[in-house]
Amino acid sequence: MLDKLNPVDLSNIQDENARELIVRLMNLIEAVSTDLRDAQAEIQRLRDENNRLKGEQGKPNIKGNKPKPPPSNYSSEQERRKPKPRRKRSKKATIKIHREQTLEVDKASLPEDAEFKGYEAVVVQDFIFRADNVRFHKEKYWAYSTGKTYLAQLPLGYEGQFGPGLKALTLTLYFGGGMSEAKIRDLYENVGVQISAGQVSNLLIKGQEQFHAEKEEVCEAGLGSTPWQHTDQTSTRVDGQNQHCNIVCNPLYTIYTTTPKKDRLSVLDVLRPGRERRFRLNEEALGYLESTPLSKATRTWLAAECRDQDWDEQTFVERLDTNWPKLNEQQRQAILSAAAVAAYHAEADLPTVRLLLCDDAPQFNWIAEELALCWVHEGRHYKKLMPSFVHHFKLLKDFRKQFWEFYDELLTYRQQPTLEERVRLDTEFDKLFSTCTGFGALDSRIAKTKANKESLLMVLKHPEIPLHNNPAELEARQRVRKRDVSFGPRTKDGIKAWDTFMSLAATAKKLGISFYQYIHDRVSKANEIPRLASLIEARASELELGASWSVAQLTPSY
Repeated sequence: MLDKLNPVDLSNIQDENARELIVRLMNLIEAVSTDLRDAQAEIQRLRDENNRLKGEQGKPNIKGNKPKPPPSNYSSEQERRKPKPRRKRSKKATIKIHREQTLEVDKASLPEDAEFKGYEAVVVQDFIFRADNVRFHKEKYWAYSTGKTYLAQLPLGYEGQFGPGLKALTLTLYFGGGMSEAKIRDLYENVGVQISAGQVSNLLIKGQEQFHAEKEEVCEAGLGSTPWQHTDQTSTRVDGQNQHCNIVCNPLYTIYTTTPKKDRLSVLDVLRPGRERRFRLNEEALGYLESTPLSKATRTWLAAECRDQDWDEQTFVERLDTNWPKLNEQQRQAILSAAAVAAYHAEADLPTVRLLLCDDAPQFNWIAEELALCWVHEGRHYKKLMPSFVHHFKLLKDFRKQFWEFYDELLTYRQQPTLEERVRLDTEFDKLFSTCTGFGALDSRIAKTKANKESLLMVLKHPEIPLHNNPAELEARQRVRKRDVSFGPRTKDGIKAWDTFMSLAATAKKLGISFYQYIHDRVSKANEIPRLASLIEARASELELGASWSVAQLTPSY
């Protein structure tokens, strides 16, 4: 910091004009310092890229012996989470006992007066991991009367060269455990299973129609289980090309869907699984386009096309391109997005999301009736501020403390929501985010938070929704970890398998079901575990996660 040795104390400056001038100069230095840091980072990035193009290497990332947290770590978890007393609980009571064995004392080692006092139980957890290669001798008959051969059938689940246990373990290790195909093959070879790399790949992506069908059922049930949903996106690689993984979830399920783009149409594709795109021009669609720069003639044509009718994508795009071929890409995408959202809201044969809980990415706008923003994301914006003056640092520290104190008050409200508390918190928000500190960057950030009041205070209207989007972010992190280990799928079957099994693994965990046992149940065709969709529907009716939508609101919406 520039004033670390002699920090500026503005309260000691008596001349108001001089004090105001110093405040302006400090804010100017802060702005220049921020621009300088950004420019230095960009220059280094360009240097590294230039070296790479010349076949050289960029600047090495060498850490010191005592590494400090990197400046790009903008997590707000330390401020958000309050320390809780740790209570270590015994897990022995929940351990399933598979066999019992009585151990005897060597009688020769006992003194003559030793008396038997019963048994002392000790639980030891272990597992048996070995190959179980089976040679089946199938009875074979031939009937002269029919001219046919009759052959005994293999047990259920035994198809091809590998049994249900190996198939289930392969899927569990790859999608549930995050192992690579090569490491799975190494593991199997170490216990005596002969399997090629191609066979491992086929076990993961080929012949998985029953799981793809169940994933679709889970998606339908999950979207209908609550009026609100978490959503997030993360980058993923498909055959070496950048694509995007969309995550939609709530406390009962998680769905992963890979799309080439991350625009609003792609988000709608995720919320309308397996359905063709539909487009509708109506008053709602025109309302979304009010801020889009369109000519008067274009708006007149759009208004004339308004009707209670849906078009398929090919027809709608052809009509648009035929009548207005000179629309730029931004205008064209805005019209397509507005018409697609209007059609989505008009659908009656699928559950529509009424509230999205997400970050402030623009592609999530319009889609739901209501939008709730993540407080943790909002807190990161303040953590990204890096003041150069001690005075500004103290102002930032004090405001961040107030920020998370208000967050704690919202958490308390969720437990016992009342009309009085809702009104008080609404007023308190306005007061807190009208603060003027004199630190220009901080005041600008505070004003932006206030502008998002409606979305940040959506919890006052719907107390059952979380204040953050961590569930979706944590699920996105699972895809990132999988991407780091296995890079990415290379075929359409691979994309489908990644999305399906990562969805089923995350959903099974939320429902308290062992992913391995679930996969083994389906592969072996035992089908003793209920359909995941039915479990979601049953839990949804018990938890009532959309209670505020079914009762009258305490006060009119903002």
